[in-house]
Amino acid sequence: MRAILQRVTSASVTVENEVISQISKGLMVLVGIGTDDTLADASIIINKILSLRVFNDPTNPDKMWKSSVKDIDGEILCVSQFTLFANTTKGNKPDFHKAMSTEPSRELYHSFLEQLKKAYKPEKIQDGKFGAMMNVNLTNEGPVTFTIDSRKFEYVDTTSSNDKKKSKTGSKSGGAEIAP
Repeated sequence: MRAILQRVTSASVTVENEVISQISKGLMVLVGIGTDDTLADASIIINKILSLRVFNDPTNPDKMWKSSVKDIDGEILCVSQFTLFANTTKGNKPDFHKAMSTEPSRELYHSFLEQLKKAYKPEKIQDGKFGAMMNVNLTNEGPVTFTIDSRKFEYVDTTSSNDKKKSKTGSKSGGAEIAP
């Protein structure tokens, strides 16, 4: 699962000339679901969305990277985005074979939203319309934009005397990341 997080002062989704969801200060999150993604991937992404410190300290705005969306009581607007799994390496036409097909993706995306609402405040979570042609409007603050991915990666555990590589899924528990 892959997500693009953007720190925003406002964001909205319009479908067929009607605003269907909008938020003020918080995160705009584009969510892409790959062919082999599971609920475990959703949990990894949710944890990052809620805990990544992308906001300044509310008591001292000059201190950057001190607060998460939860810390500032911010809002989250999620939009399904299968194009995050596009392969554009060959030719000029994007290949979407790594994106999960529509119905399984719809189910996993809705499960992702339900888990996110349980982990935070349901009234703070907004959504686009799965599968619809949407117009997304946002004011990116900073601009601040991050890509997060639930794929497996290896890291070197520098917290132990042993320098062996260890395989981890999701977020690392210590050490430096090594590209897969």
